[in-house]
Amino acid sequence: MSVLQTLQDRSNTTCELCSAEKNLKQYTIPPSLNENVANDILVCSTCLDQIEGNTEMDPNHWRCLNESMWSEHVAVQIMAWRMLQRLRNEGWPQDLLDMMYLDDEALALARATGEHEDEANKIIHRDVNGVVLASGDNVVLIKDLKIKGSSQVAKQGTAVRNIRLDHENDKYIEGKVGPTLTVIITDYVKKL
Repeated sequence: MSVLQTLQDRSNTTCELCSAEKNLKQYTIPPSLNENVANDILVCSTCLDQIEGNTEMDPNHWRCLNESMWSEHVAVQIMAWRMLQRLRNEGWPQDLLDMMYLDDEALALARATGEHEDEANKIIHRDVNGVVLASGDNVVLIKDLKIKGSSQVAKQGTAVRNIRLDHENDKYIEGKVGPTLTVIITDYVKKL
């Protein structure tokens, strides 16, 4: 059974965040690079557009997290925690965050994207042109790069999909070049 089919069965073909029944898509929670049931959730286009920043956040839409934050599925809990963190200045999300429980492993994954950081404290990753990079973005190499620890060379023009950000250094991102997960310096990539 495919991951999408498993997610549809698990959620009764509804958005796992807001329970909408139309325009559902599979979403892999960053910084995960692999699609699987543990890392993916089924979301509607309204939720997805706001998660990815394609549309402005509508705090009232996210009142649905009052229920979805109690999901038995860790991926749904993590995404609910992240969205509540983005909205915490609204007041009511902070109350939900105070009630919410994530075990240590899930909390570490939830914090991996830095949603809980204040804007002033966030590390901002930028490509060679100064464009802000986010976890899950796709980039292309602008220079041939030797991959340390192997004889492999990543050629200029190679696309690196679904990157992860290093939350301690704004110059480092991680991504797969071929089968190898490697650290890449942001000075040598351009966002697609």
